[in-house]
Amino acid sequence: MPTVQQLALEIVSREGGWVHDPADLGGATNHGVTLATLRGLRLDLDRDGQVTEADLRRLSPAQAAQVFLDHYFRAPRIDQLPAVLQPSVFDMQVNAGSQAVRVLQKLLTEMGHPCIADGVLGPRTVAAARAAAQAAPGHIADAYGIARRNYYYALADARPASRRFARRRDGGKGGWITRAEEFISPAYRLTDAQHRARTAAWH
Repeated sequence: MPTVQQLALEIVSREGGWVHDPADLGGATNHGVTLATLRGLRLDLDRDGQVTEADLRRLSPAQAAQVFLDHYFRAPRIDQLPAVLQPSVFDMQVNAGSQAVRVLQKLLTEMGHPCIADGVLGPRTVAAARAAAQAAPGHIADAYGIARRNYYYALADARPASRRFARRRDGGKGGWITRAEEFISPAYRLTDAQHRARTAAWH
């Protein structure tokens, strides 16, 4: 299993470099870090007294990885989850913020371990996750990955502007779906035909 540091660097690699897509609600990002995050951390990298896009552009992959470790892994307590869940929840936390934990909480409730879906990893959610992982150690990671994939599809259902993140122009799987499926066993990944059927109603 990769170390947490390796996971952070893999996330940086998946996120890519500088992106400023008007359809992305997160706004400008560099290596997956948003300007809002940089401002929240007061990372004035050019030391001009302000945190602006210029600072975001200066952010290195190593600095981005450290931001992810400190503020998307340790701060939200993902490090307290069972090890089998940490990679996918960590990756989604970077991609979708507290929705990553809400998806987990809803899944745990469905599995018979009730949680309030508040997006916060408190003691009850951590205990529920540990109990679920102990009960279904070979399935919990796939179950979360599938729930994550379903979240992205539902988001694209509700927000047409986001559909291009879930479906490519040629109709194949978009980045959101392929990213979720990196954490799902091959047996549970959708075929191209299944994906196209799932998105057939989109225009």
